[in-house]
Amino acid sequence: MIPGIRLVRKEIGQSSFDVVRGFKDRARQDGEPKLALGHGGTLDPFAEGLLVILAGQATRLMDLLHPLPKTYEADIAWGEETDSCDHLGLPVAQGPAPDPARLDEALAAFLGWTDQVPPATCAKKIGGEAAYRKAHRGEEVVLPPSRVFLLEARWLAHDLPRTSTLRITCRGGYYVRSLARDLGRALGSPAHLARLHRTAIGPWTDPGPGAEVLVQGADLLPWCAVRVLDDADQDHLLHGRPIPPGELLPPAWPLPPGFPDPGAPVAGLHGGRLTALLREREGRLWTAANLRGGL
Repeated sequence: MIPGIRLVRKEIGQSSFDVVRGFKDRARQDGEPKLALGHGGTLDPFAEGLLVILAGQATRLMDLLHPLPKTYEADIAWGEETDSCDHLGLPVAQGPAPDPARLDEALAAFLGWTDQVPPATCAKKIGGEAAYRKAHRGEEVVLPPSRVFLLEARWLAHDLPRTSTLRITCRGGYYVRSLARDLGRALGSPAHLARLHRTAIGPWTDPGPGAEVLVQGADLLPWCAVRVLDDADQDHLLHGRPIPPGELLPPAWPLPPGFPDPGAPVAGLHGGRLTALLREREGRLWTAANLRGGL
């Protein structure tokens, strides 16, 4: 299995780890049982859409994916809030359908940076244990709010009084289930998430059922500025020595206007392969991570 990033579709009913486990099986069959594998952002089992799989040294890029914009399409079911904030949970409140005239106004209040309380059945840790495990045992789960960012939100369709379809673009760490719950409370119409499809992460889109796209080289970090490295530059970096900034090429994929700066490194490319992540310090570029052999 070639190290790099793979874009795949996670289907409804699969866990994110189910998908990773499938790649681990493939790596074993290829004679590489110790190949590092991971994913770049969990999707709940009931959700579908883009899952980013990182193989080999690409797993070292995982933290760079978290602050990227993520786009989702979601069905919001009106009239009932559940304990898990989705259609699999138990009802905790019921009420009327929302006033159609207030739907756009309600969305606007959630844009930008806000404090969001995660669902009790999320994977956040409490005392070293995932919150959902405690919730499934019937224990009370009280999670503190997290600071989250919502760039865009717009309604795509309404089938009132039953459901509405929403498209959002947010930063990593955002819970669409919590948005459904909080929209219902703001509108006086209890609500939960009935369907979720992740359509994009940063520059990458859902490849569709059964498809797999391999990403390597300059396409791995297209939101980063690029420093092309010659042999001398590469040797300096491999031995822990800094290099001059030289000419930095601009990102091939710009972030959406208004999106928070992810603090991306400079991507060092040698022979068309990503070989280093670089940070500027005192007018020089220093190695933040050496990707020996390149990706």
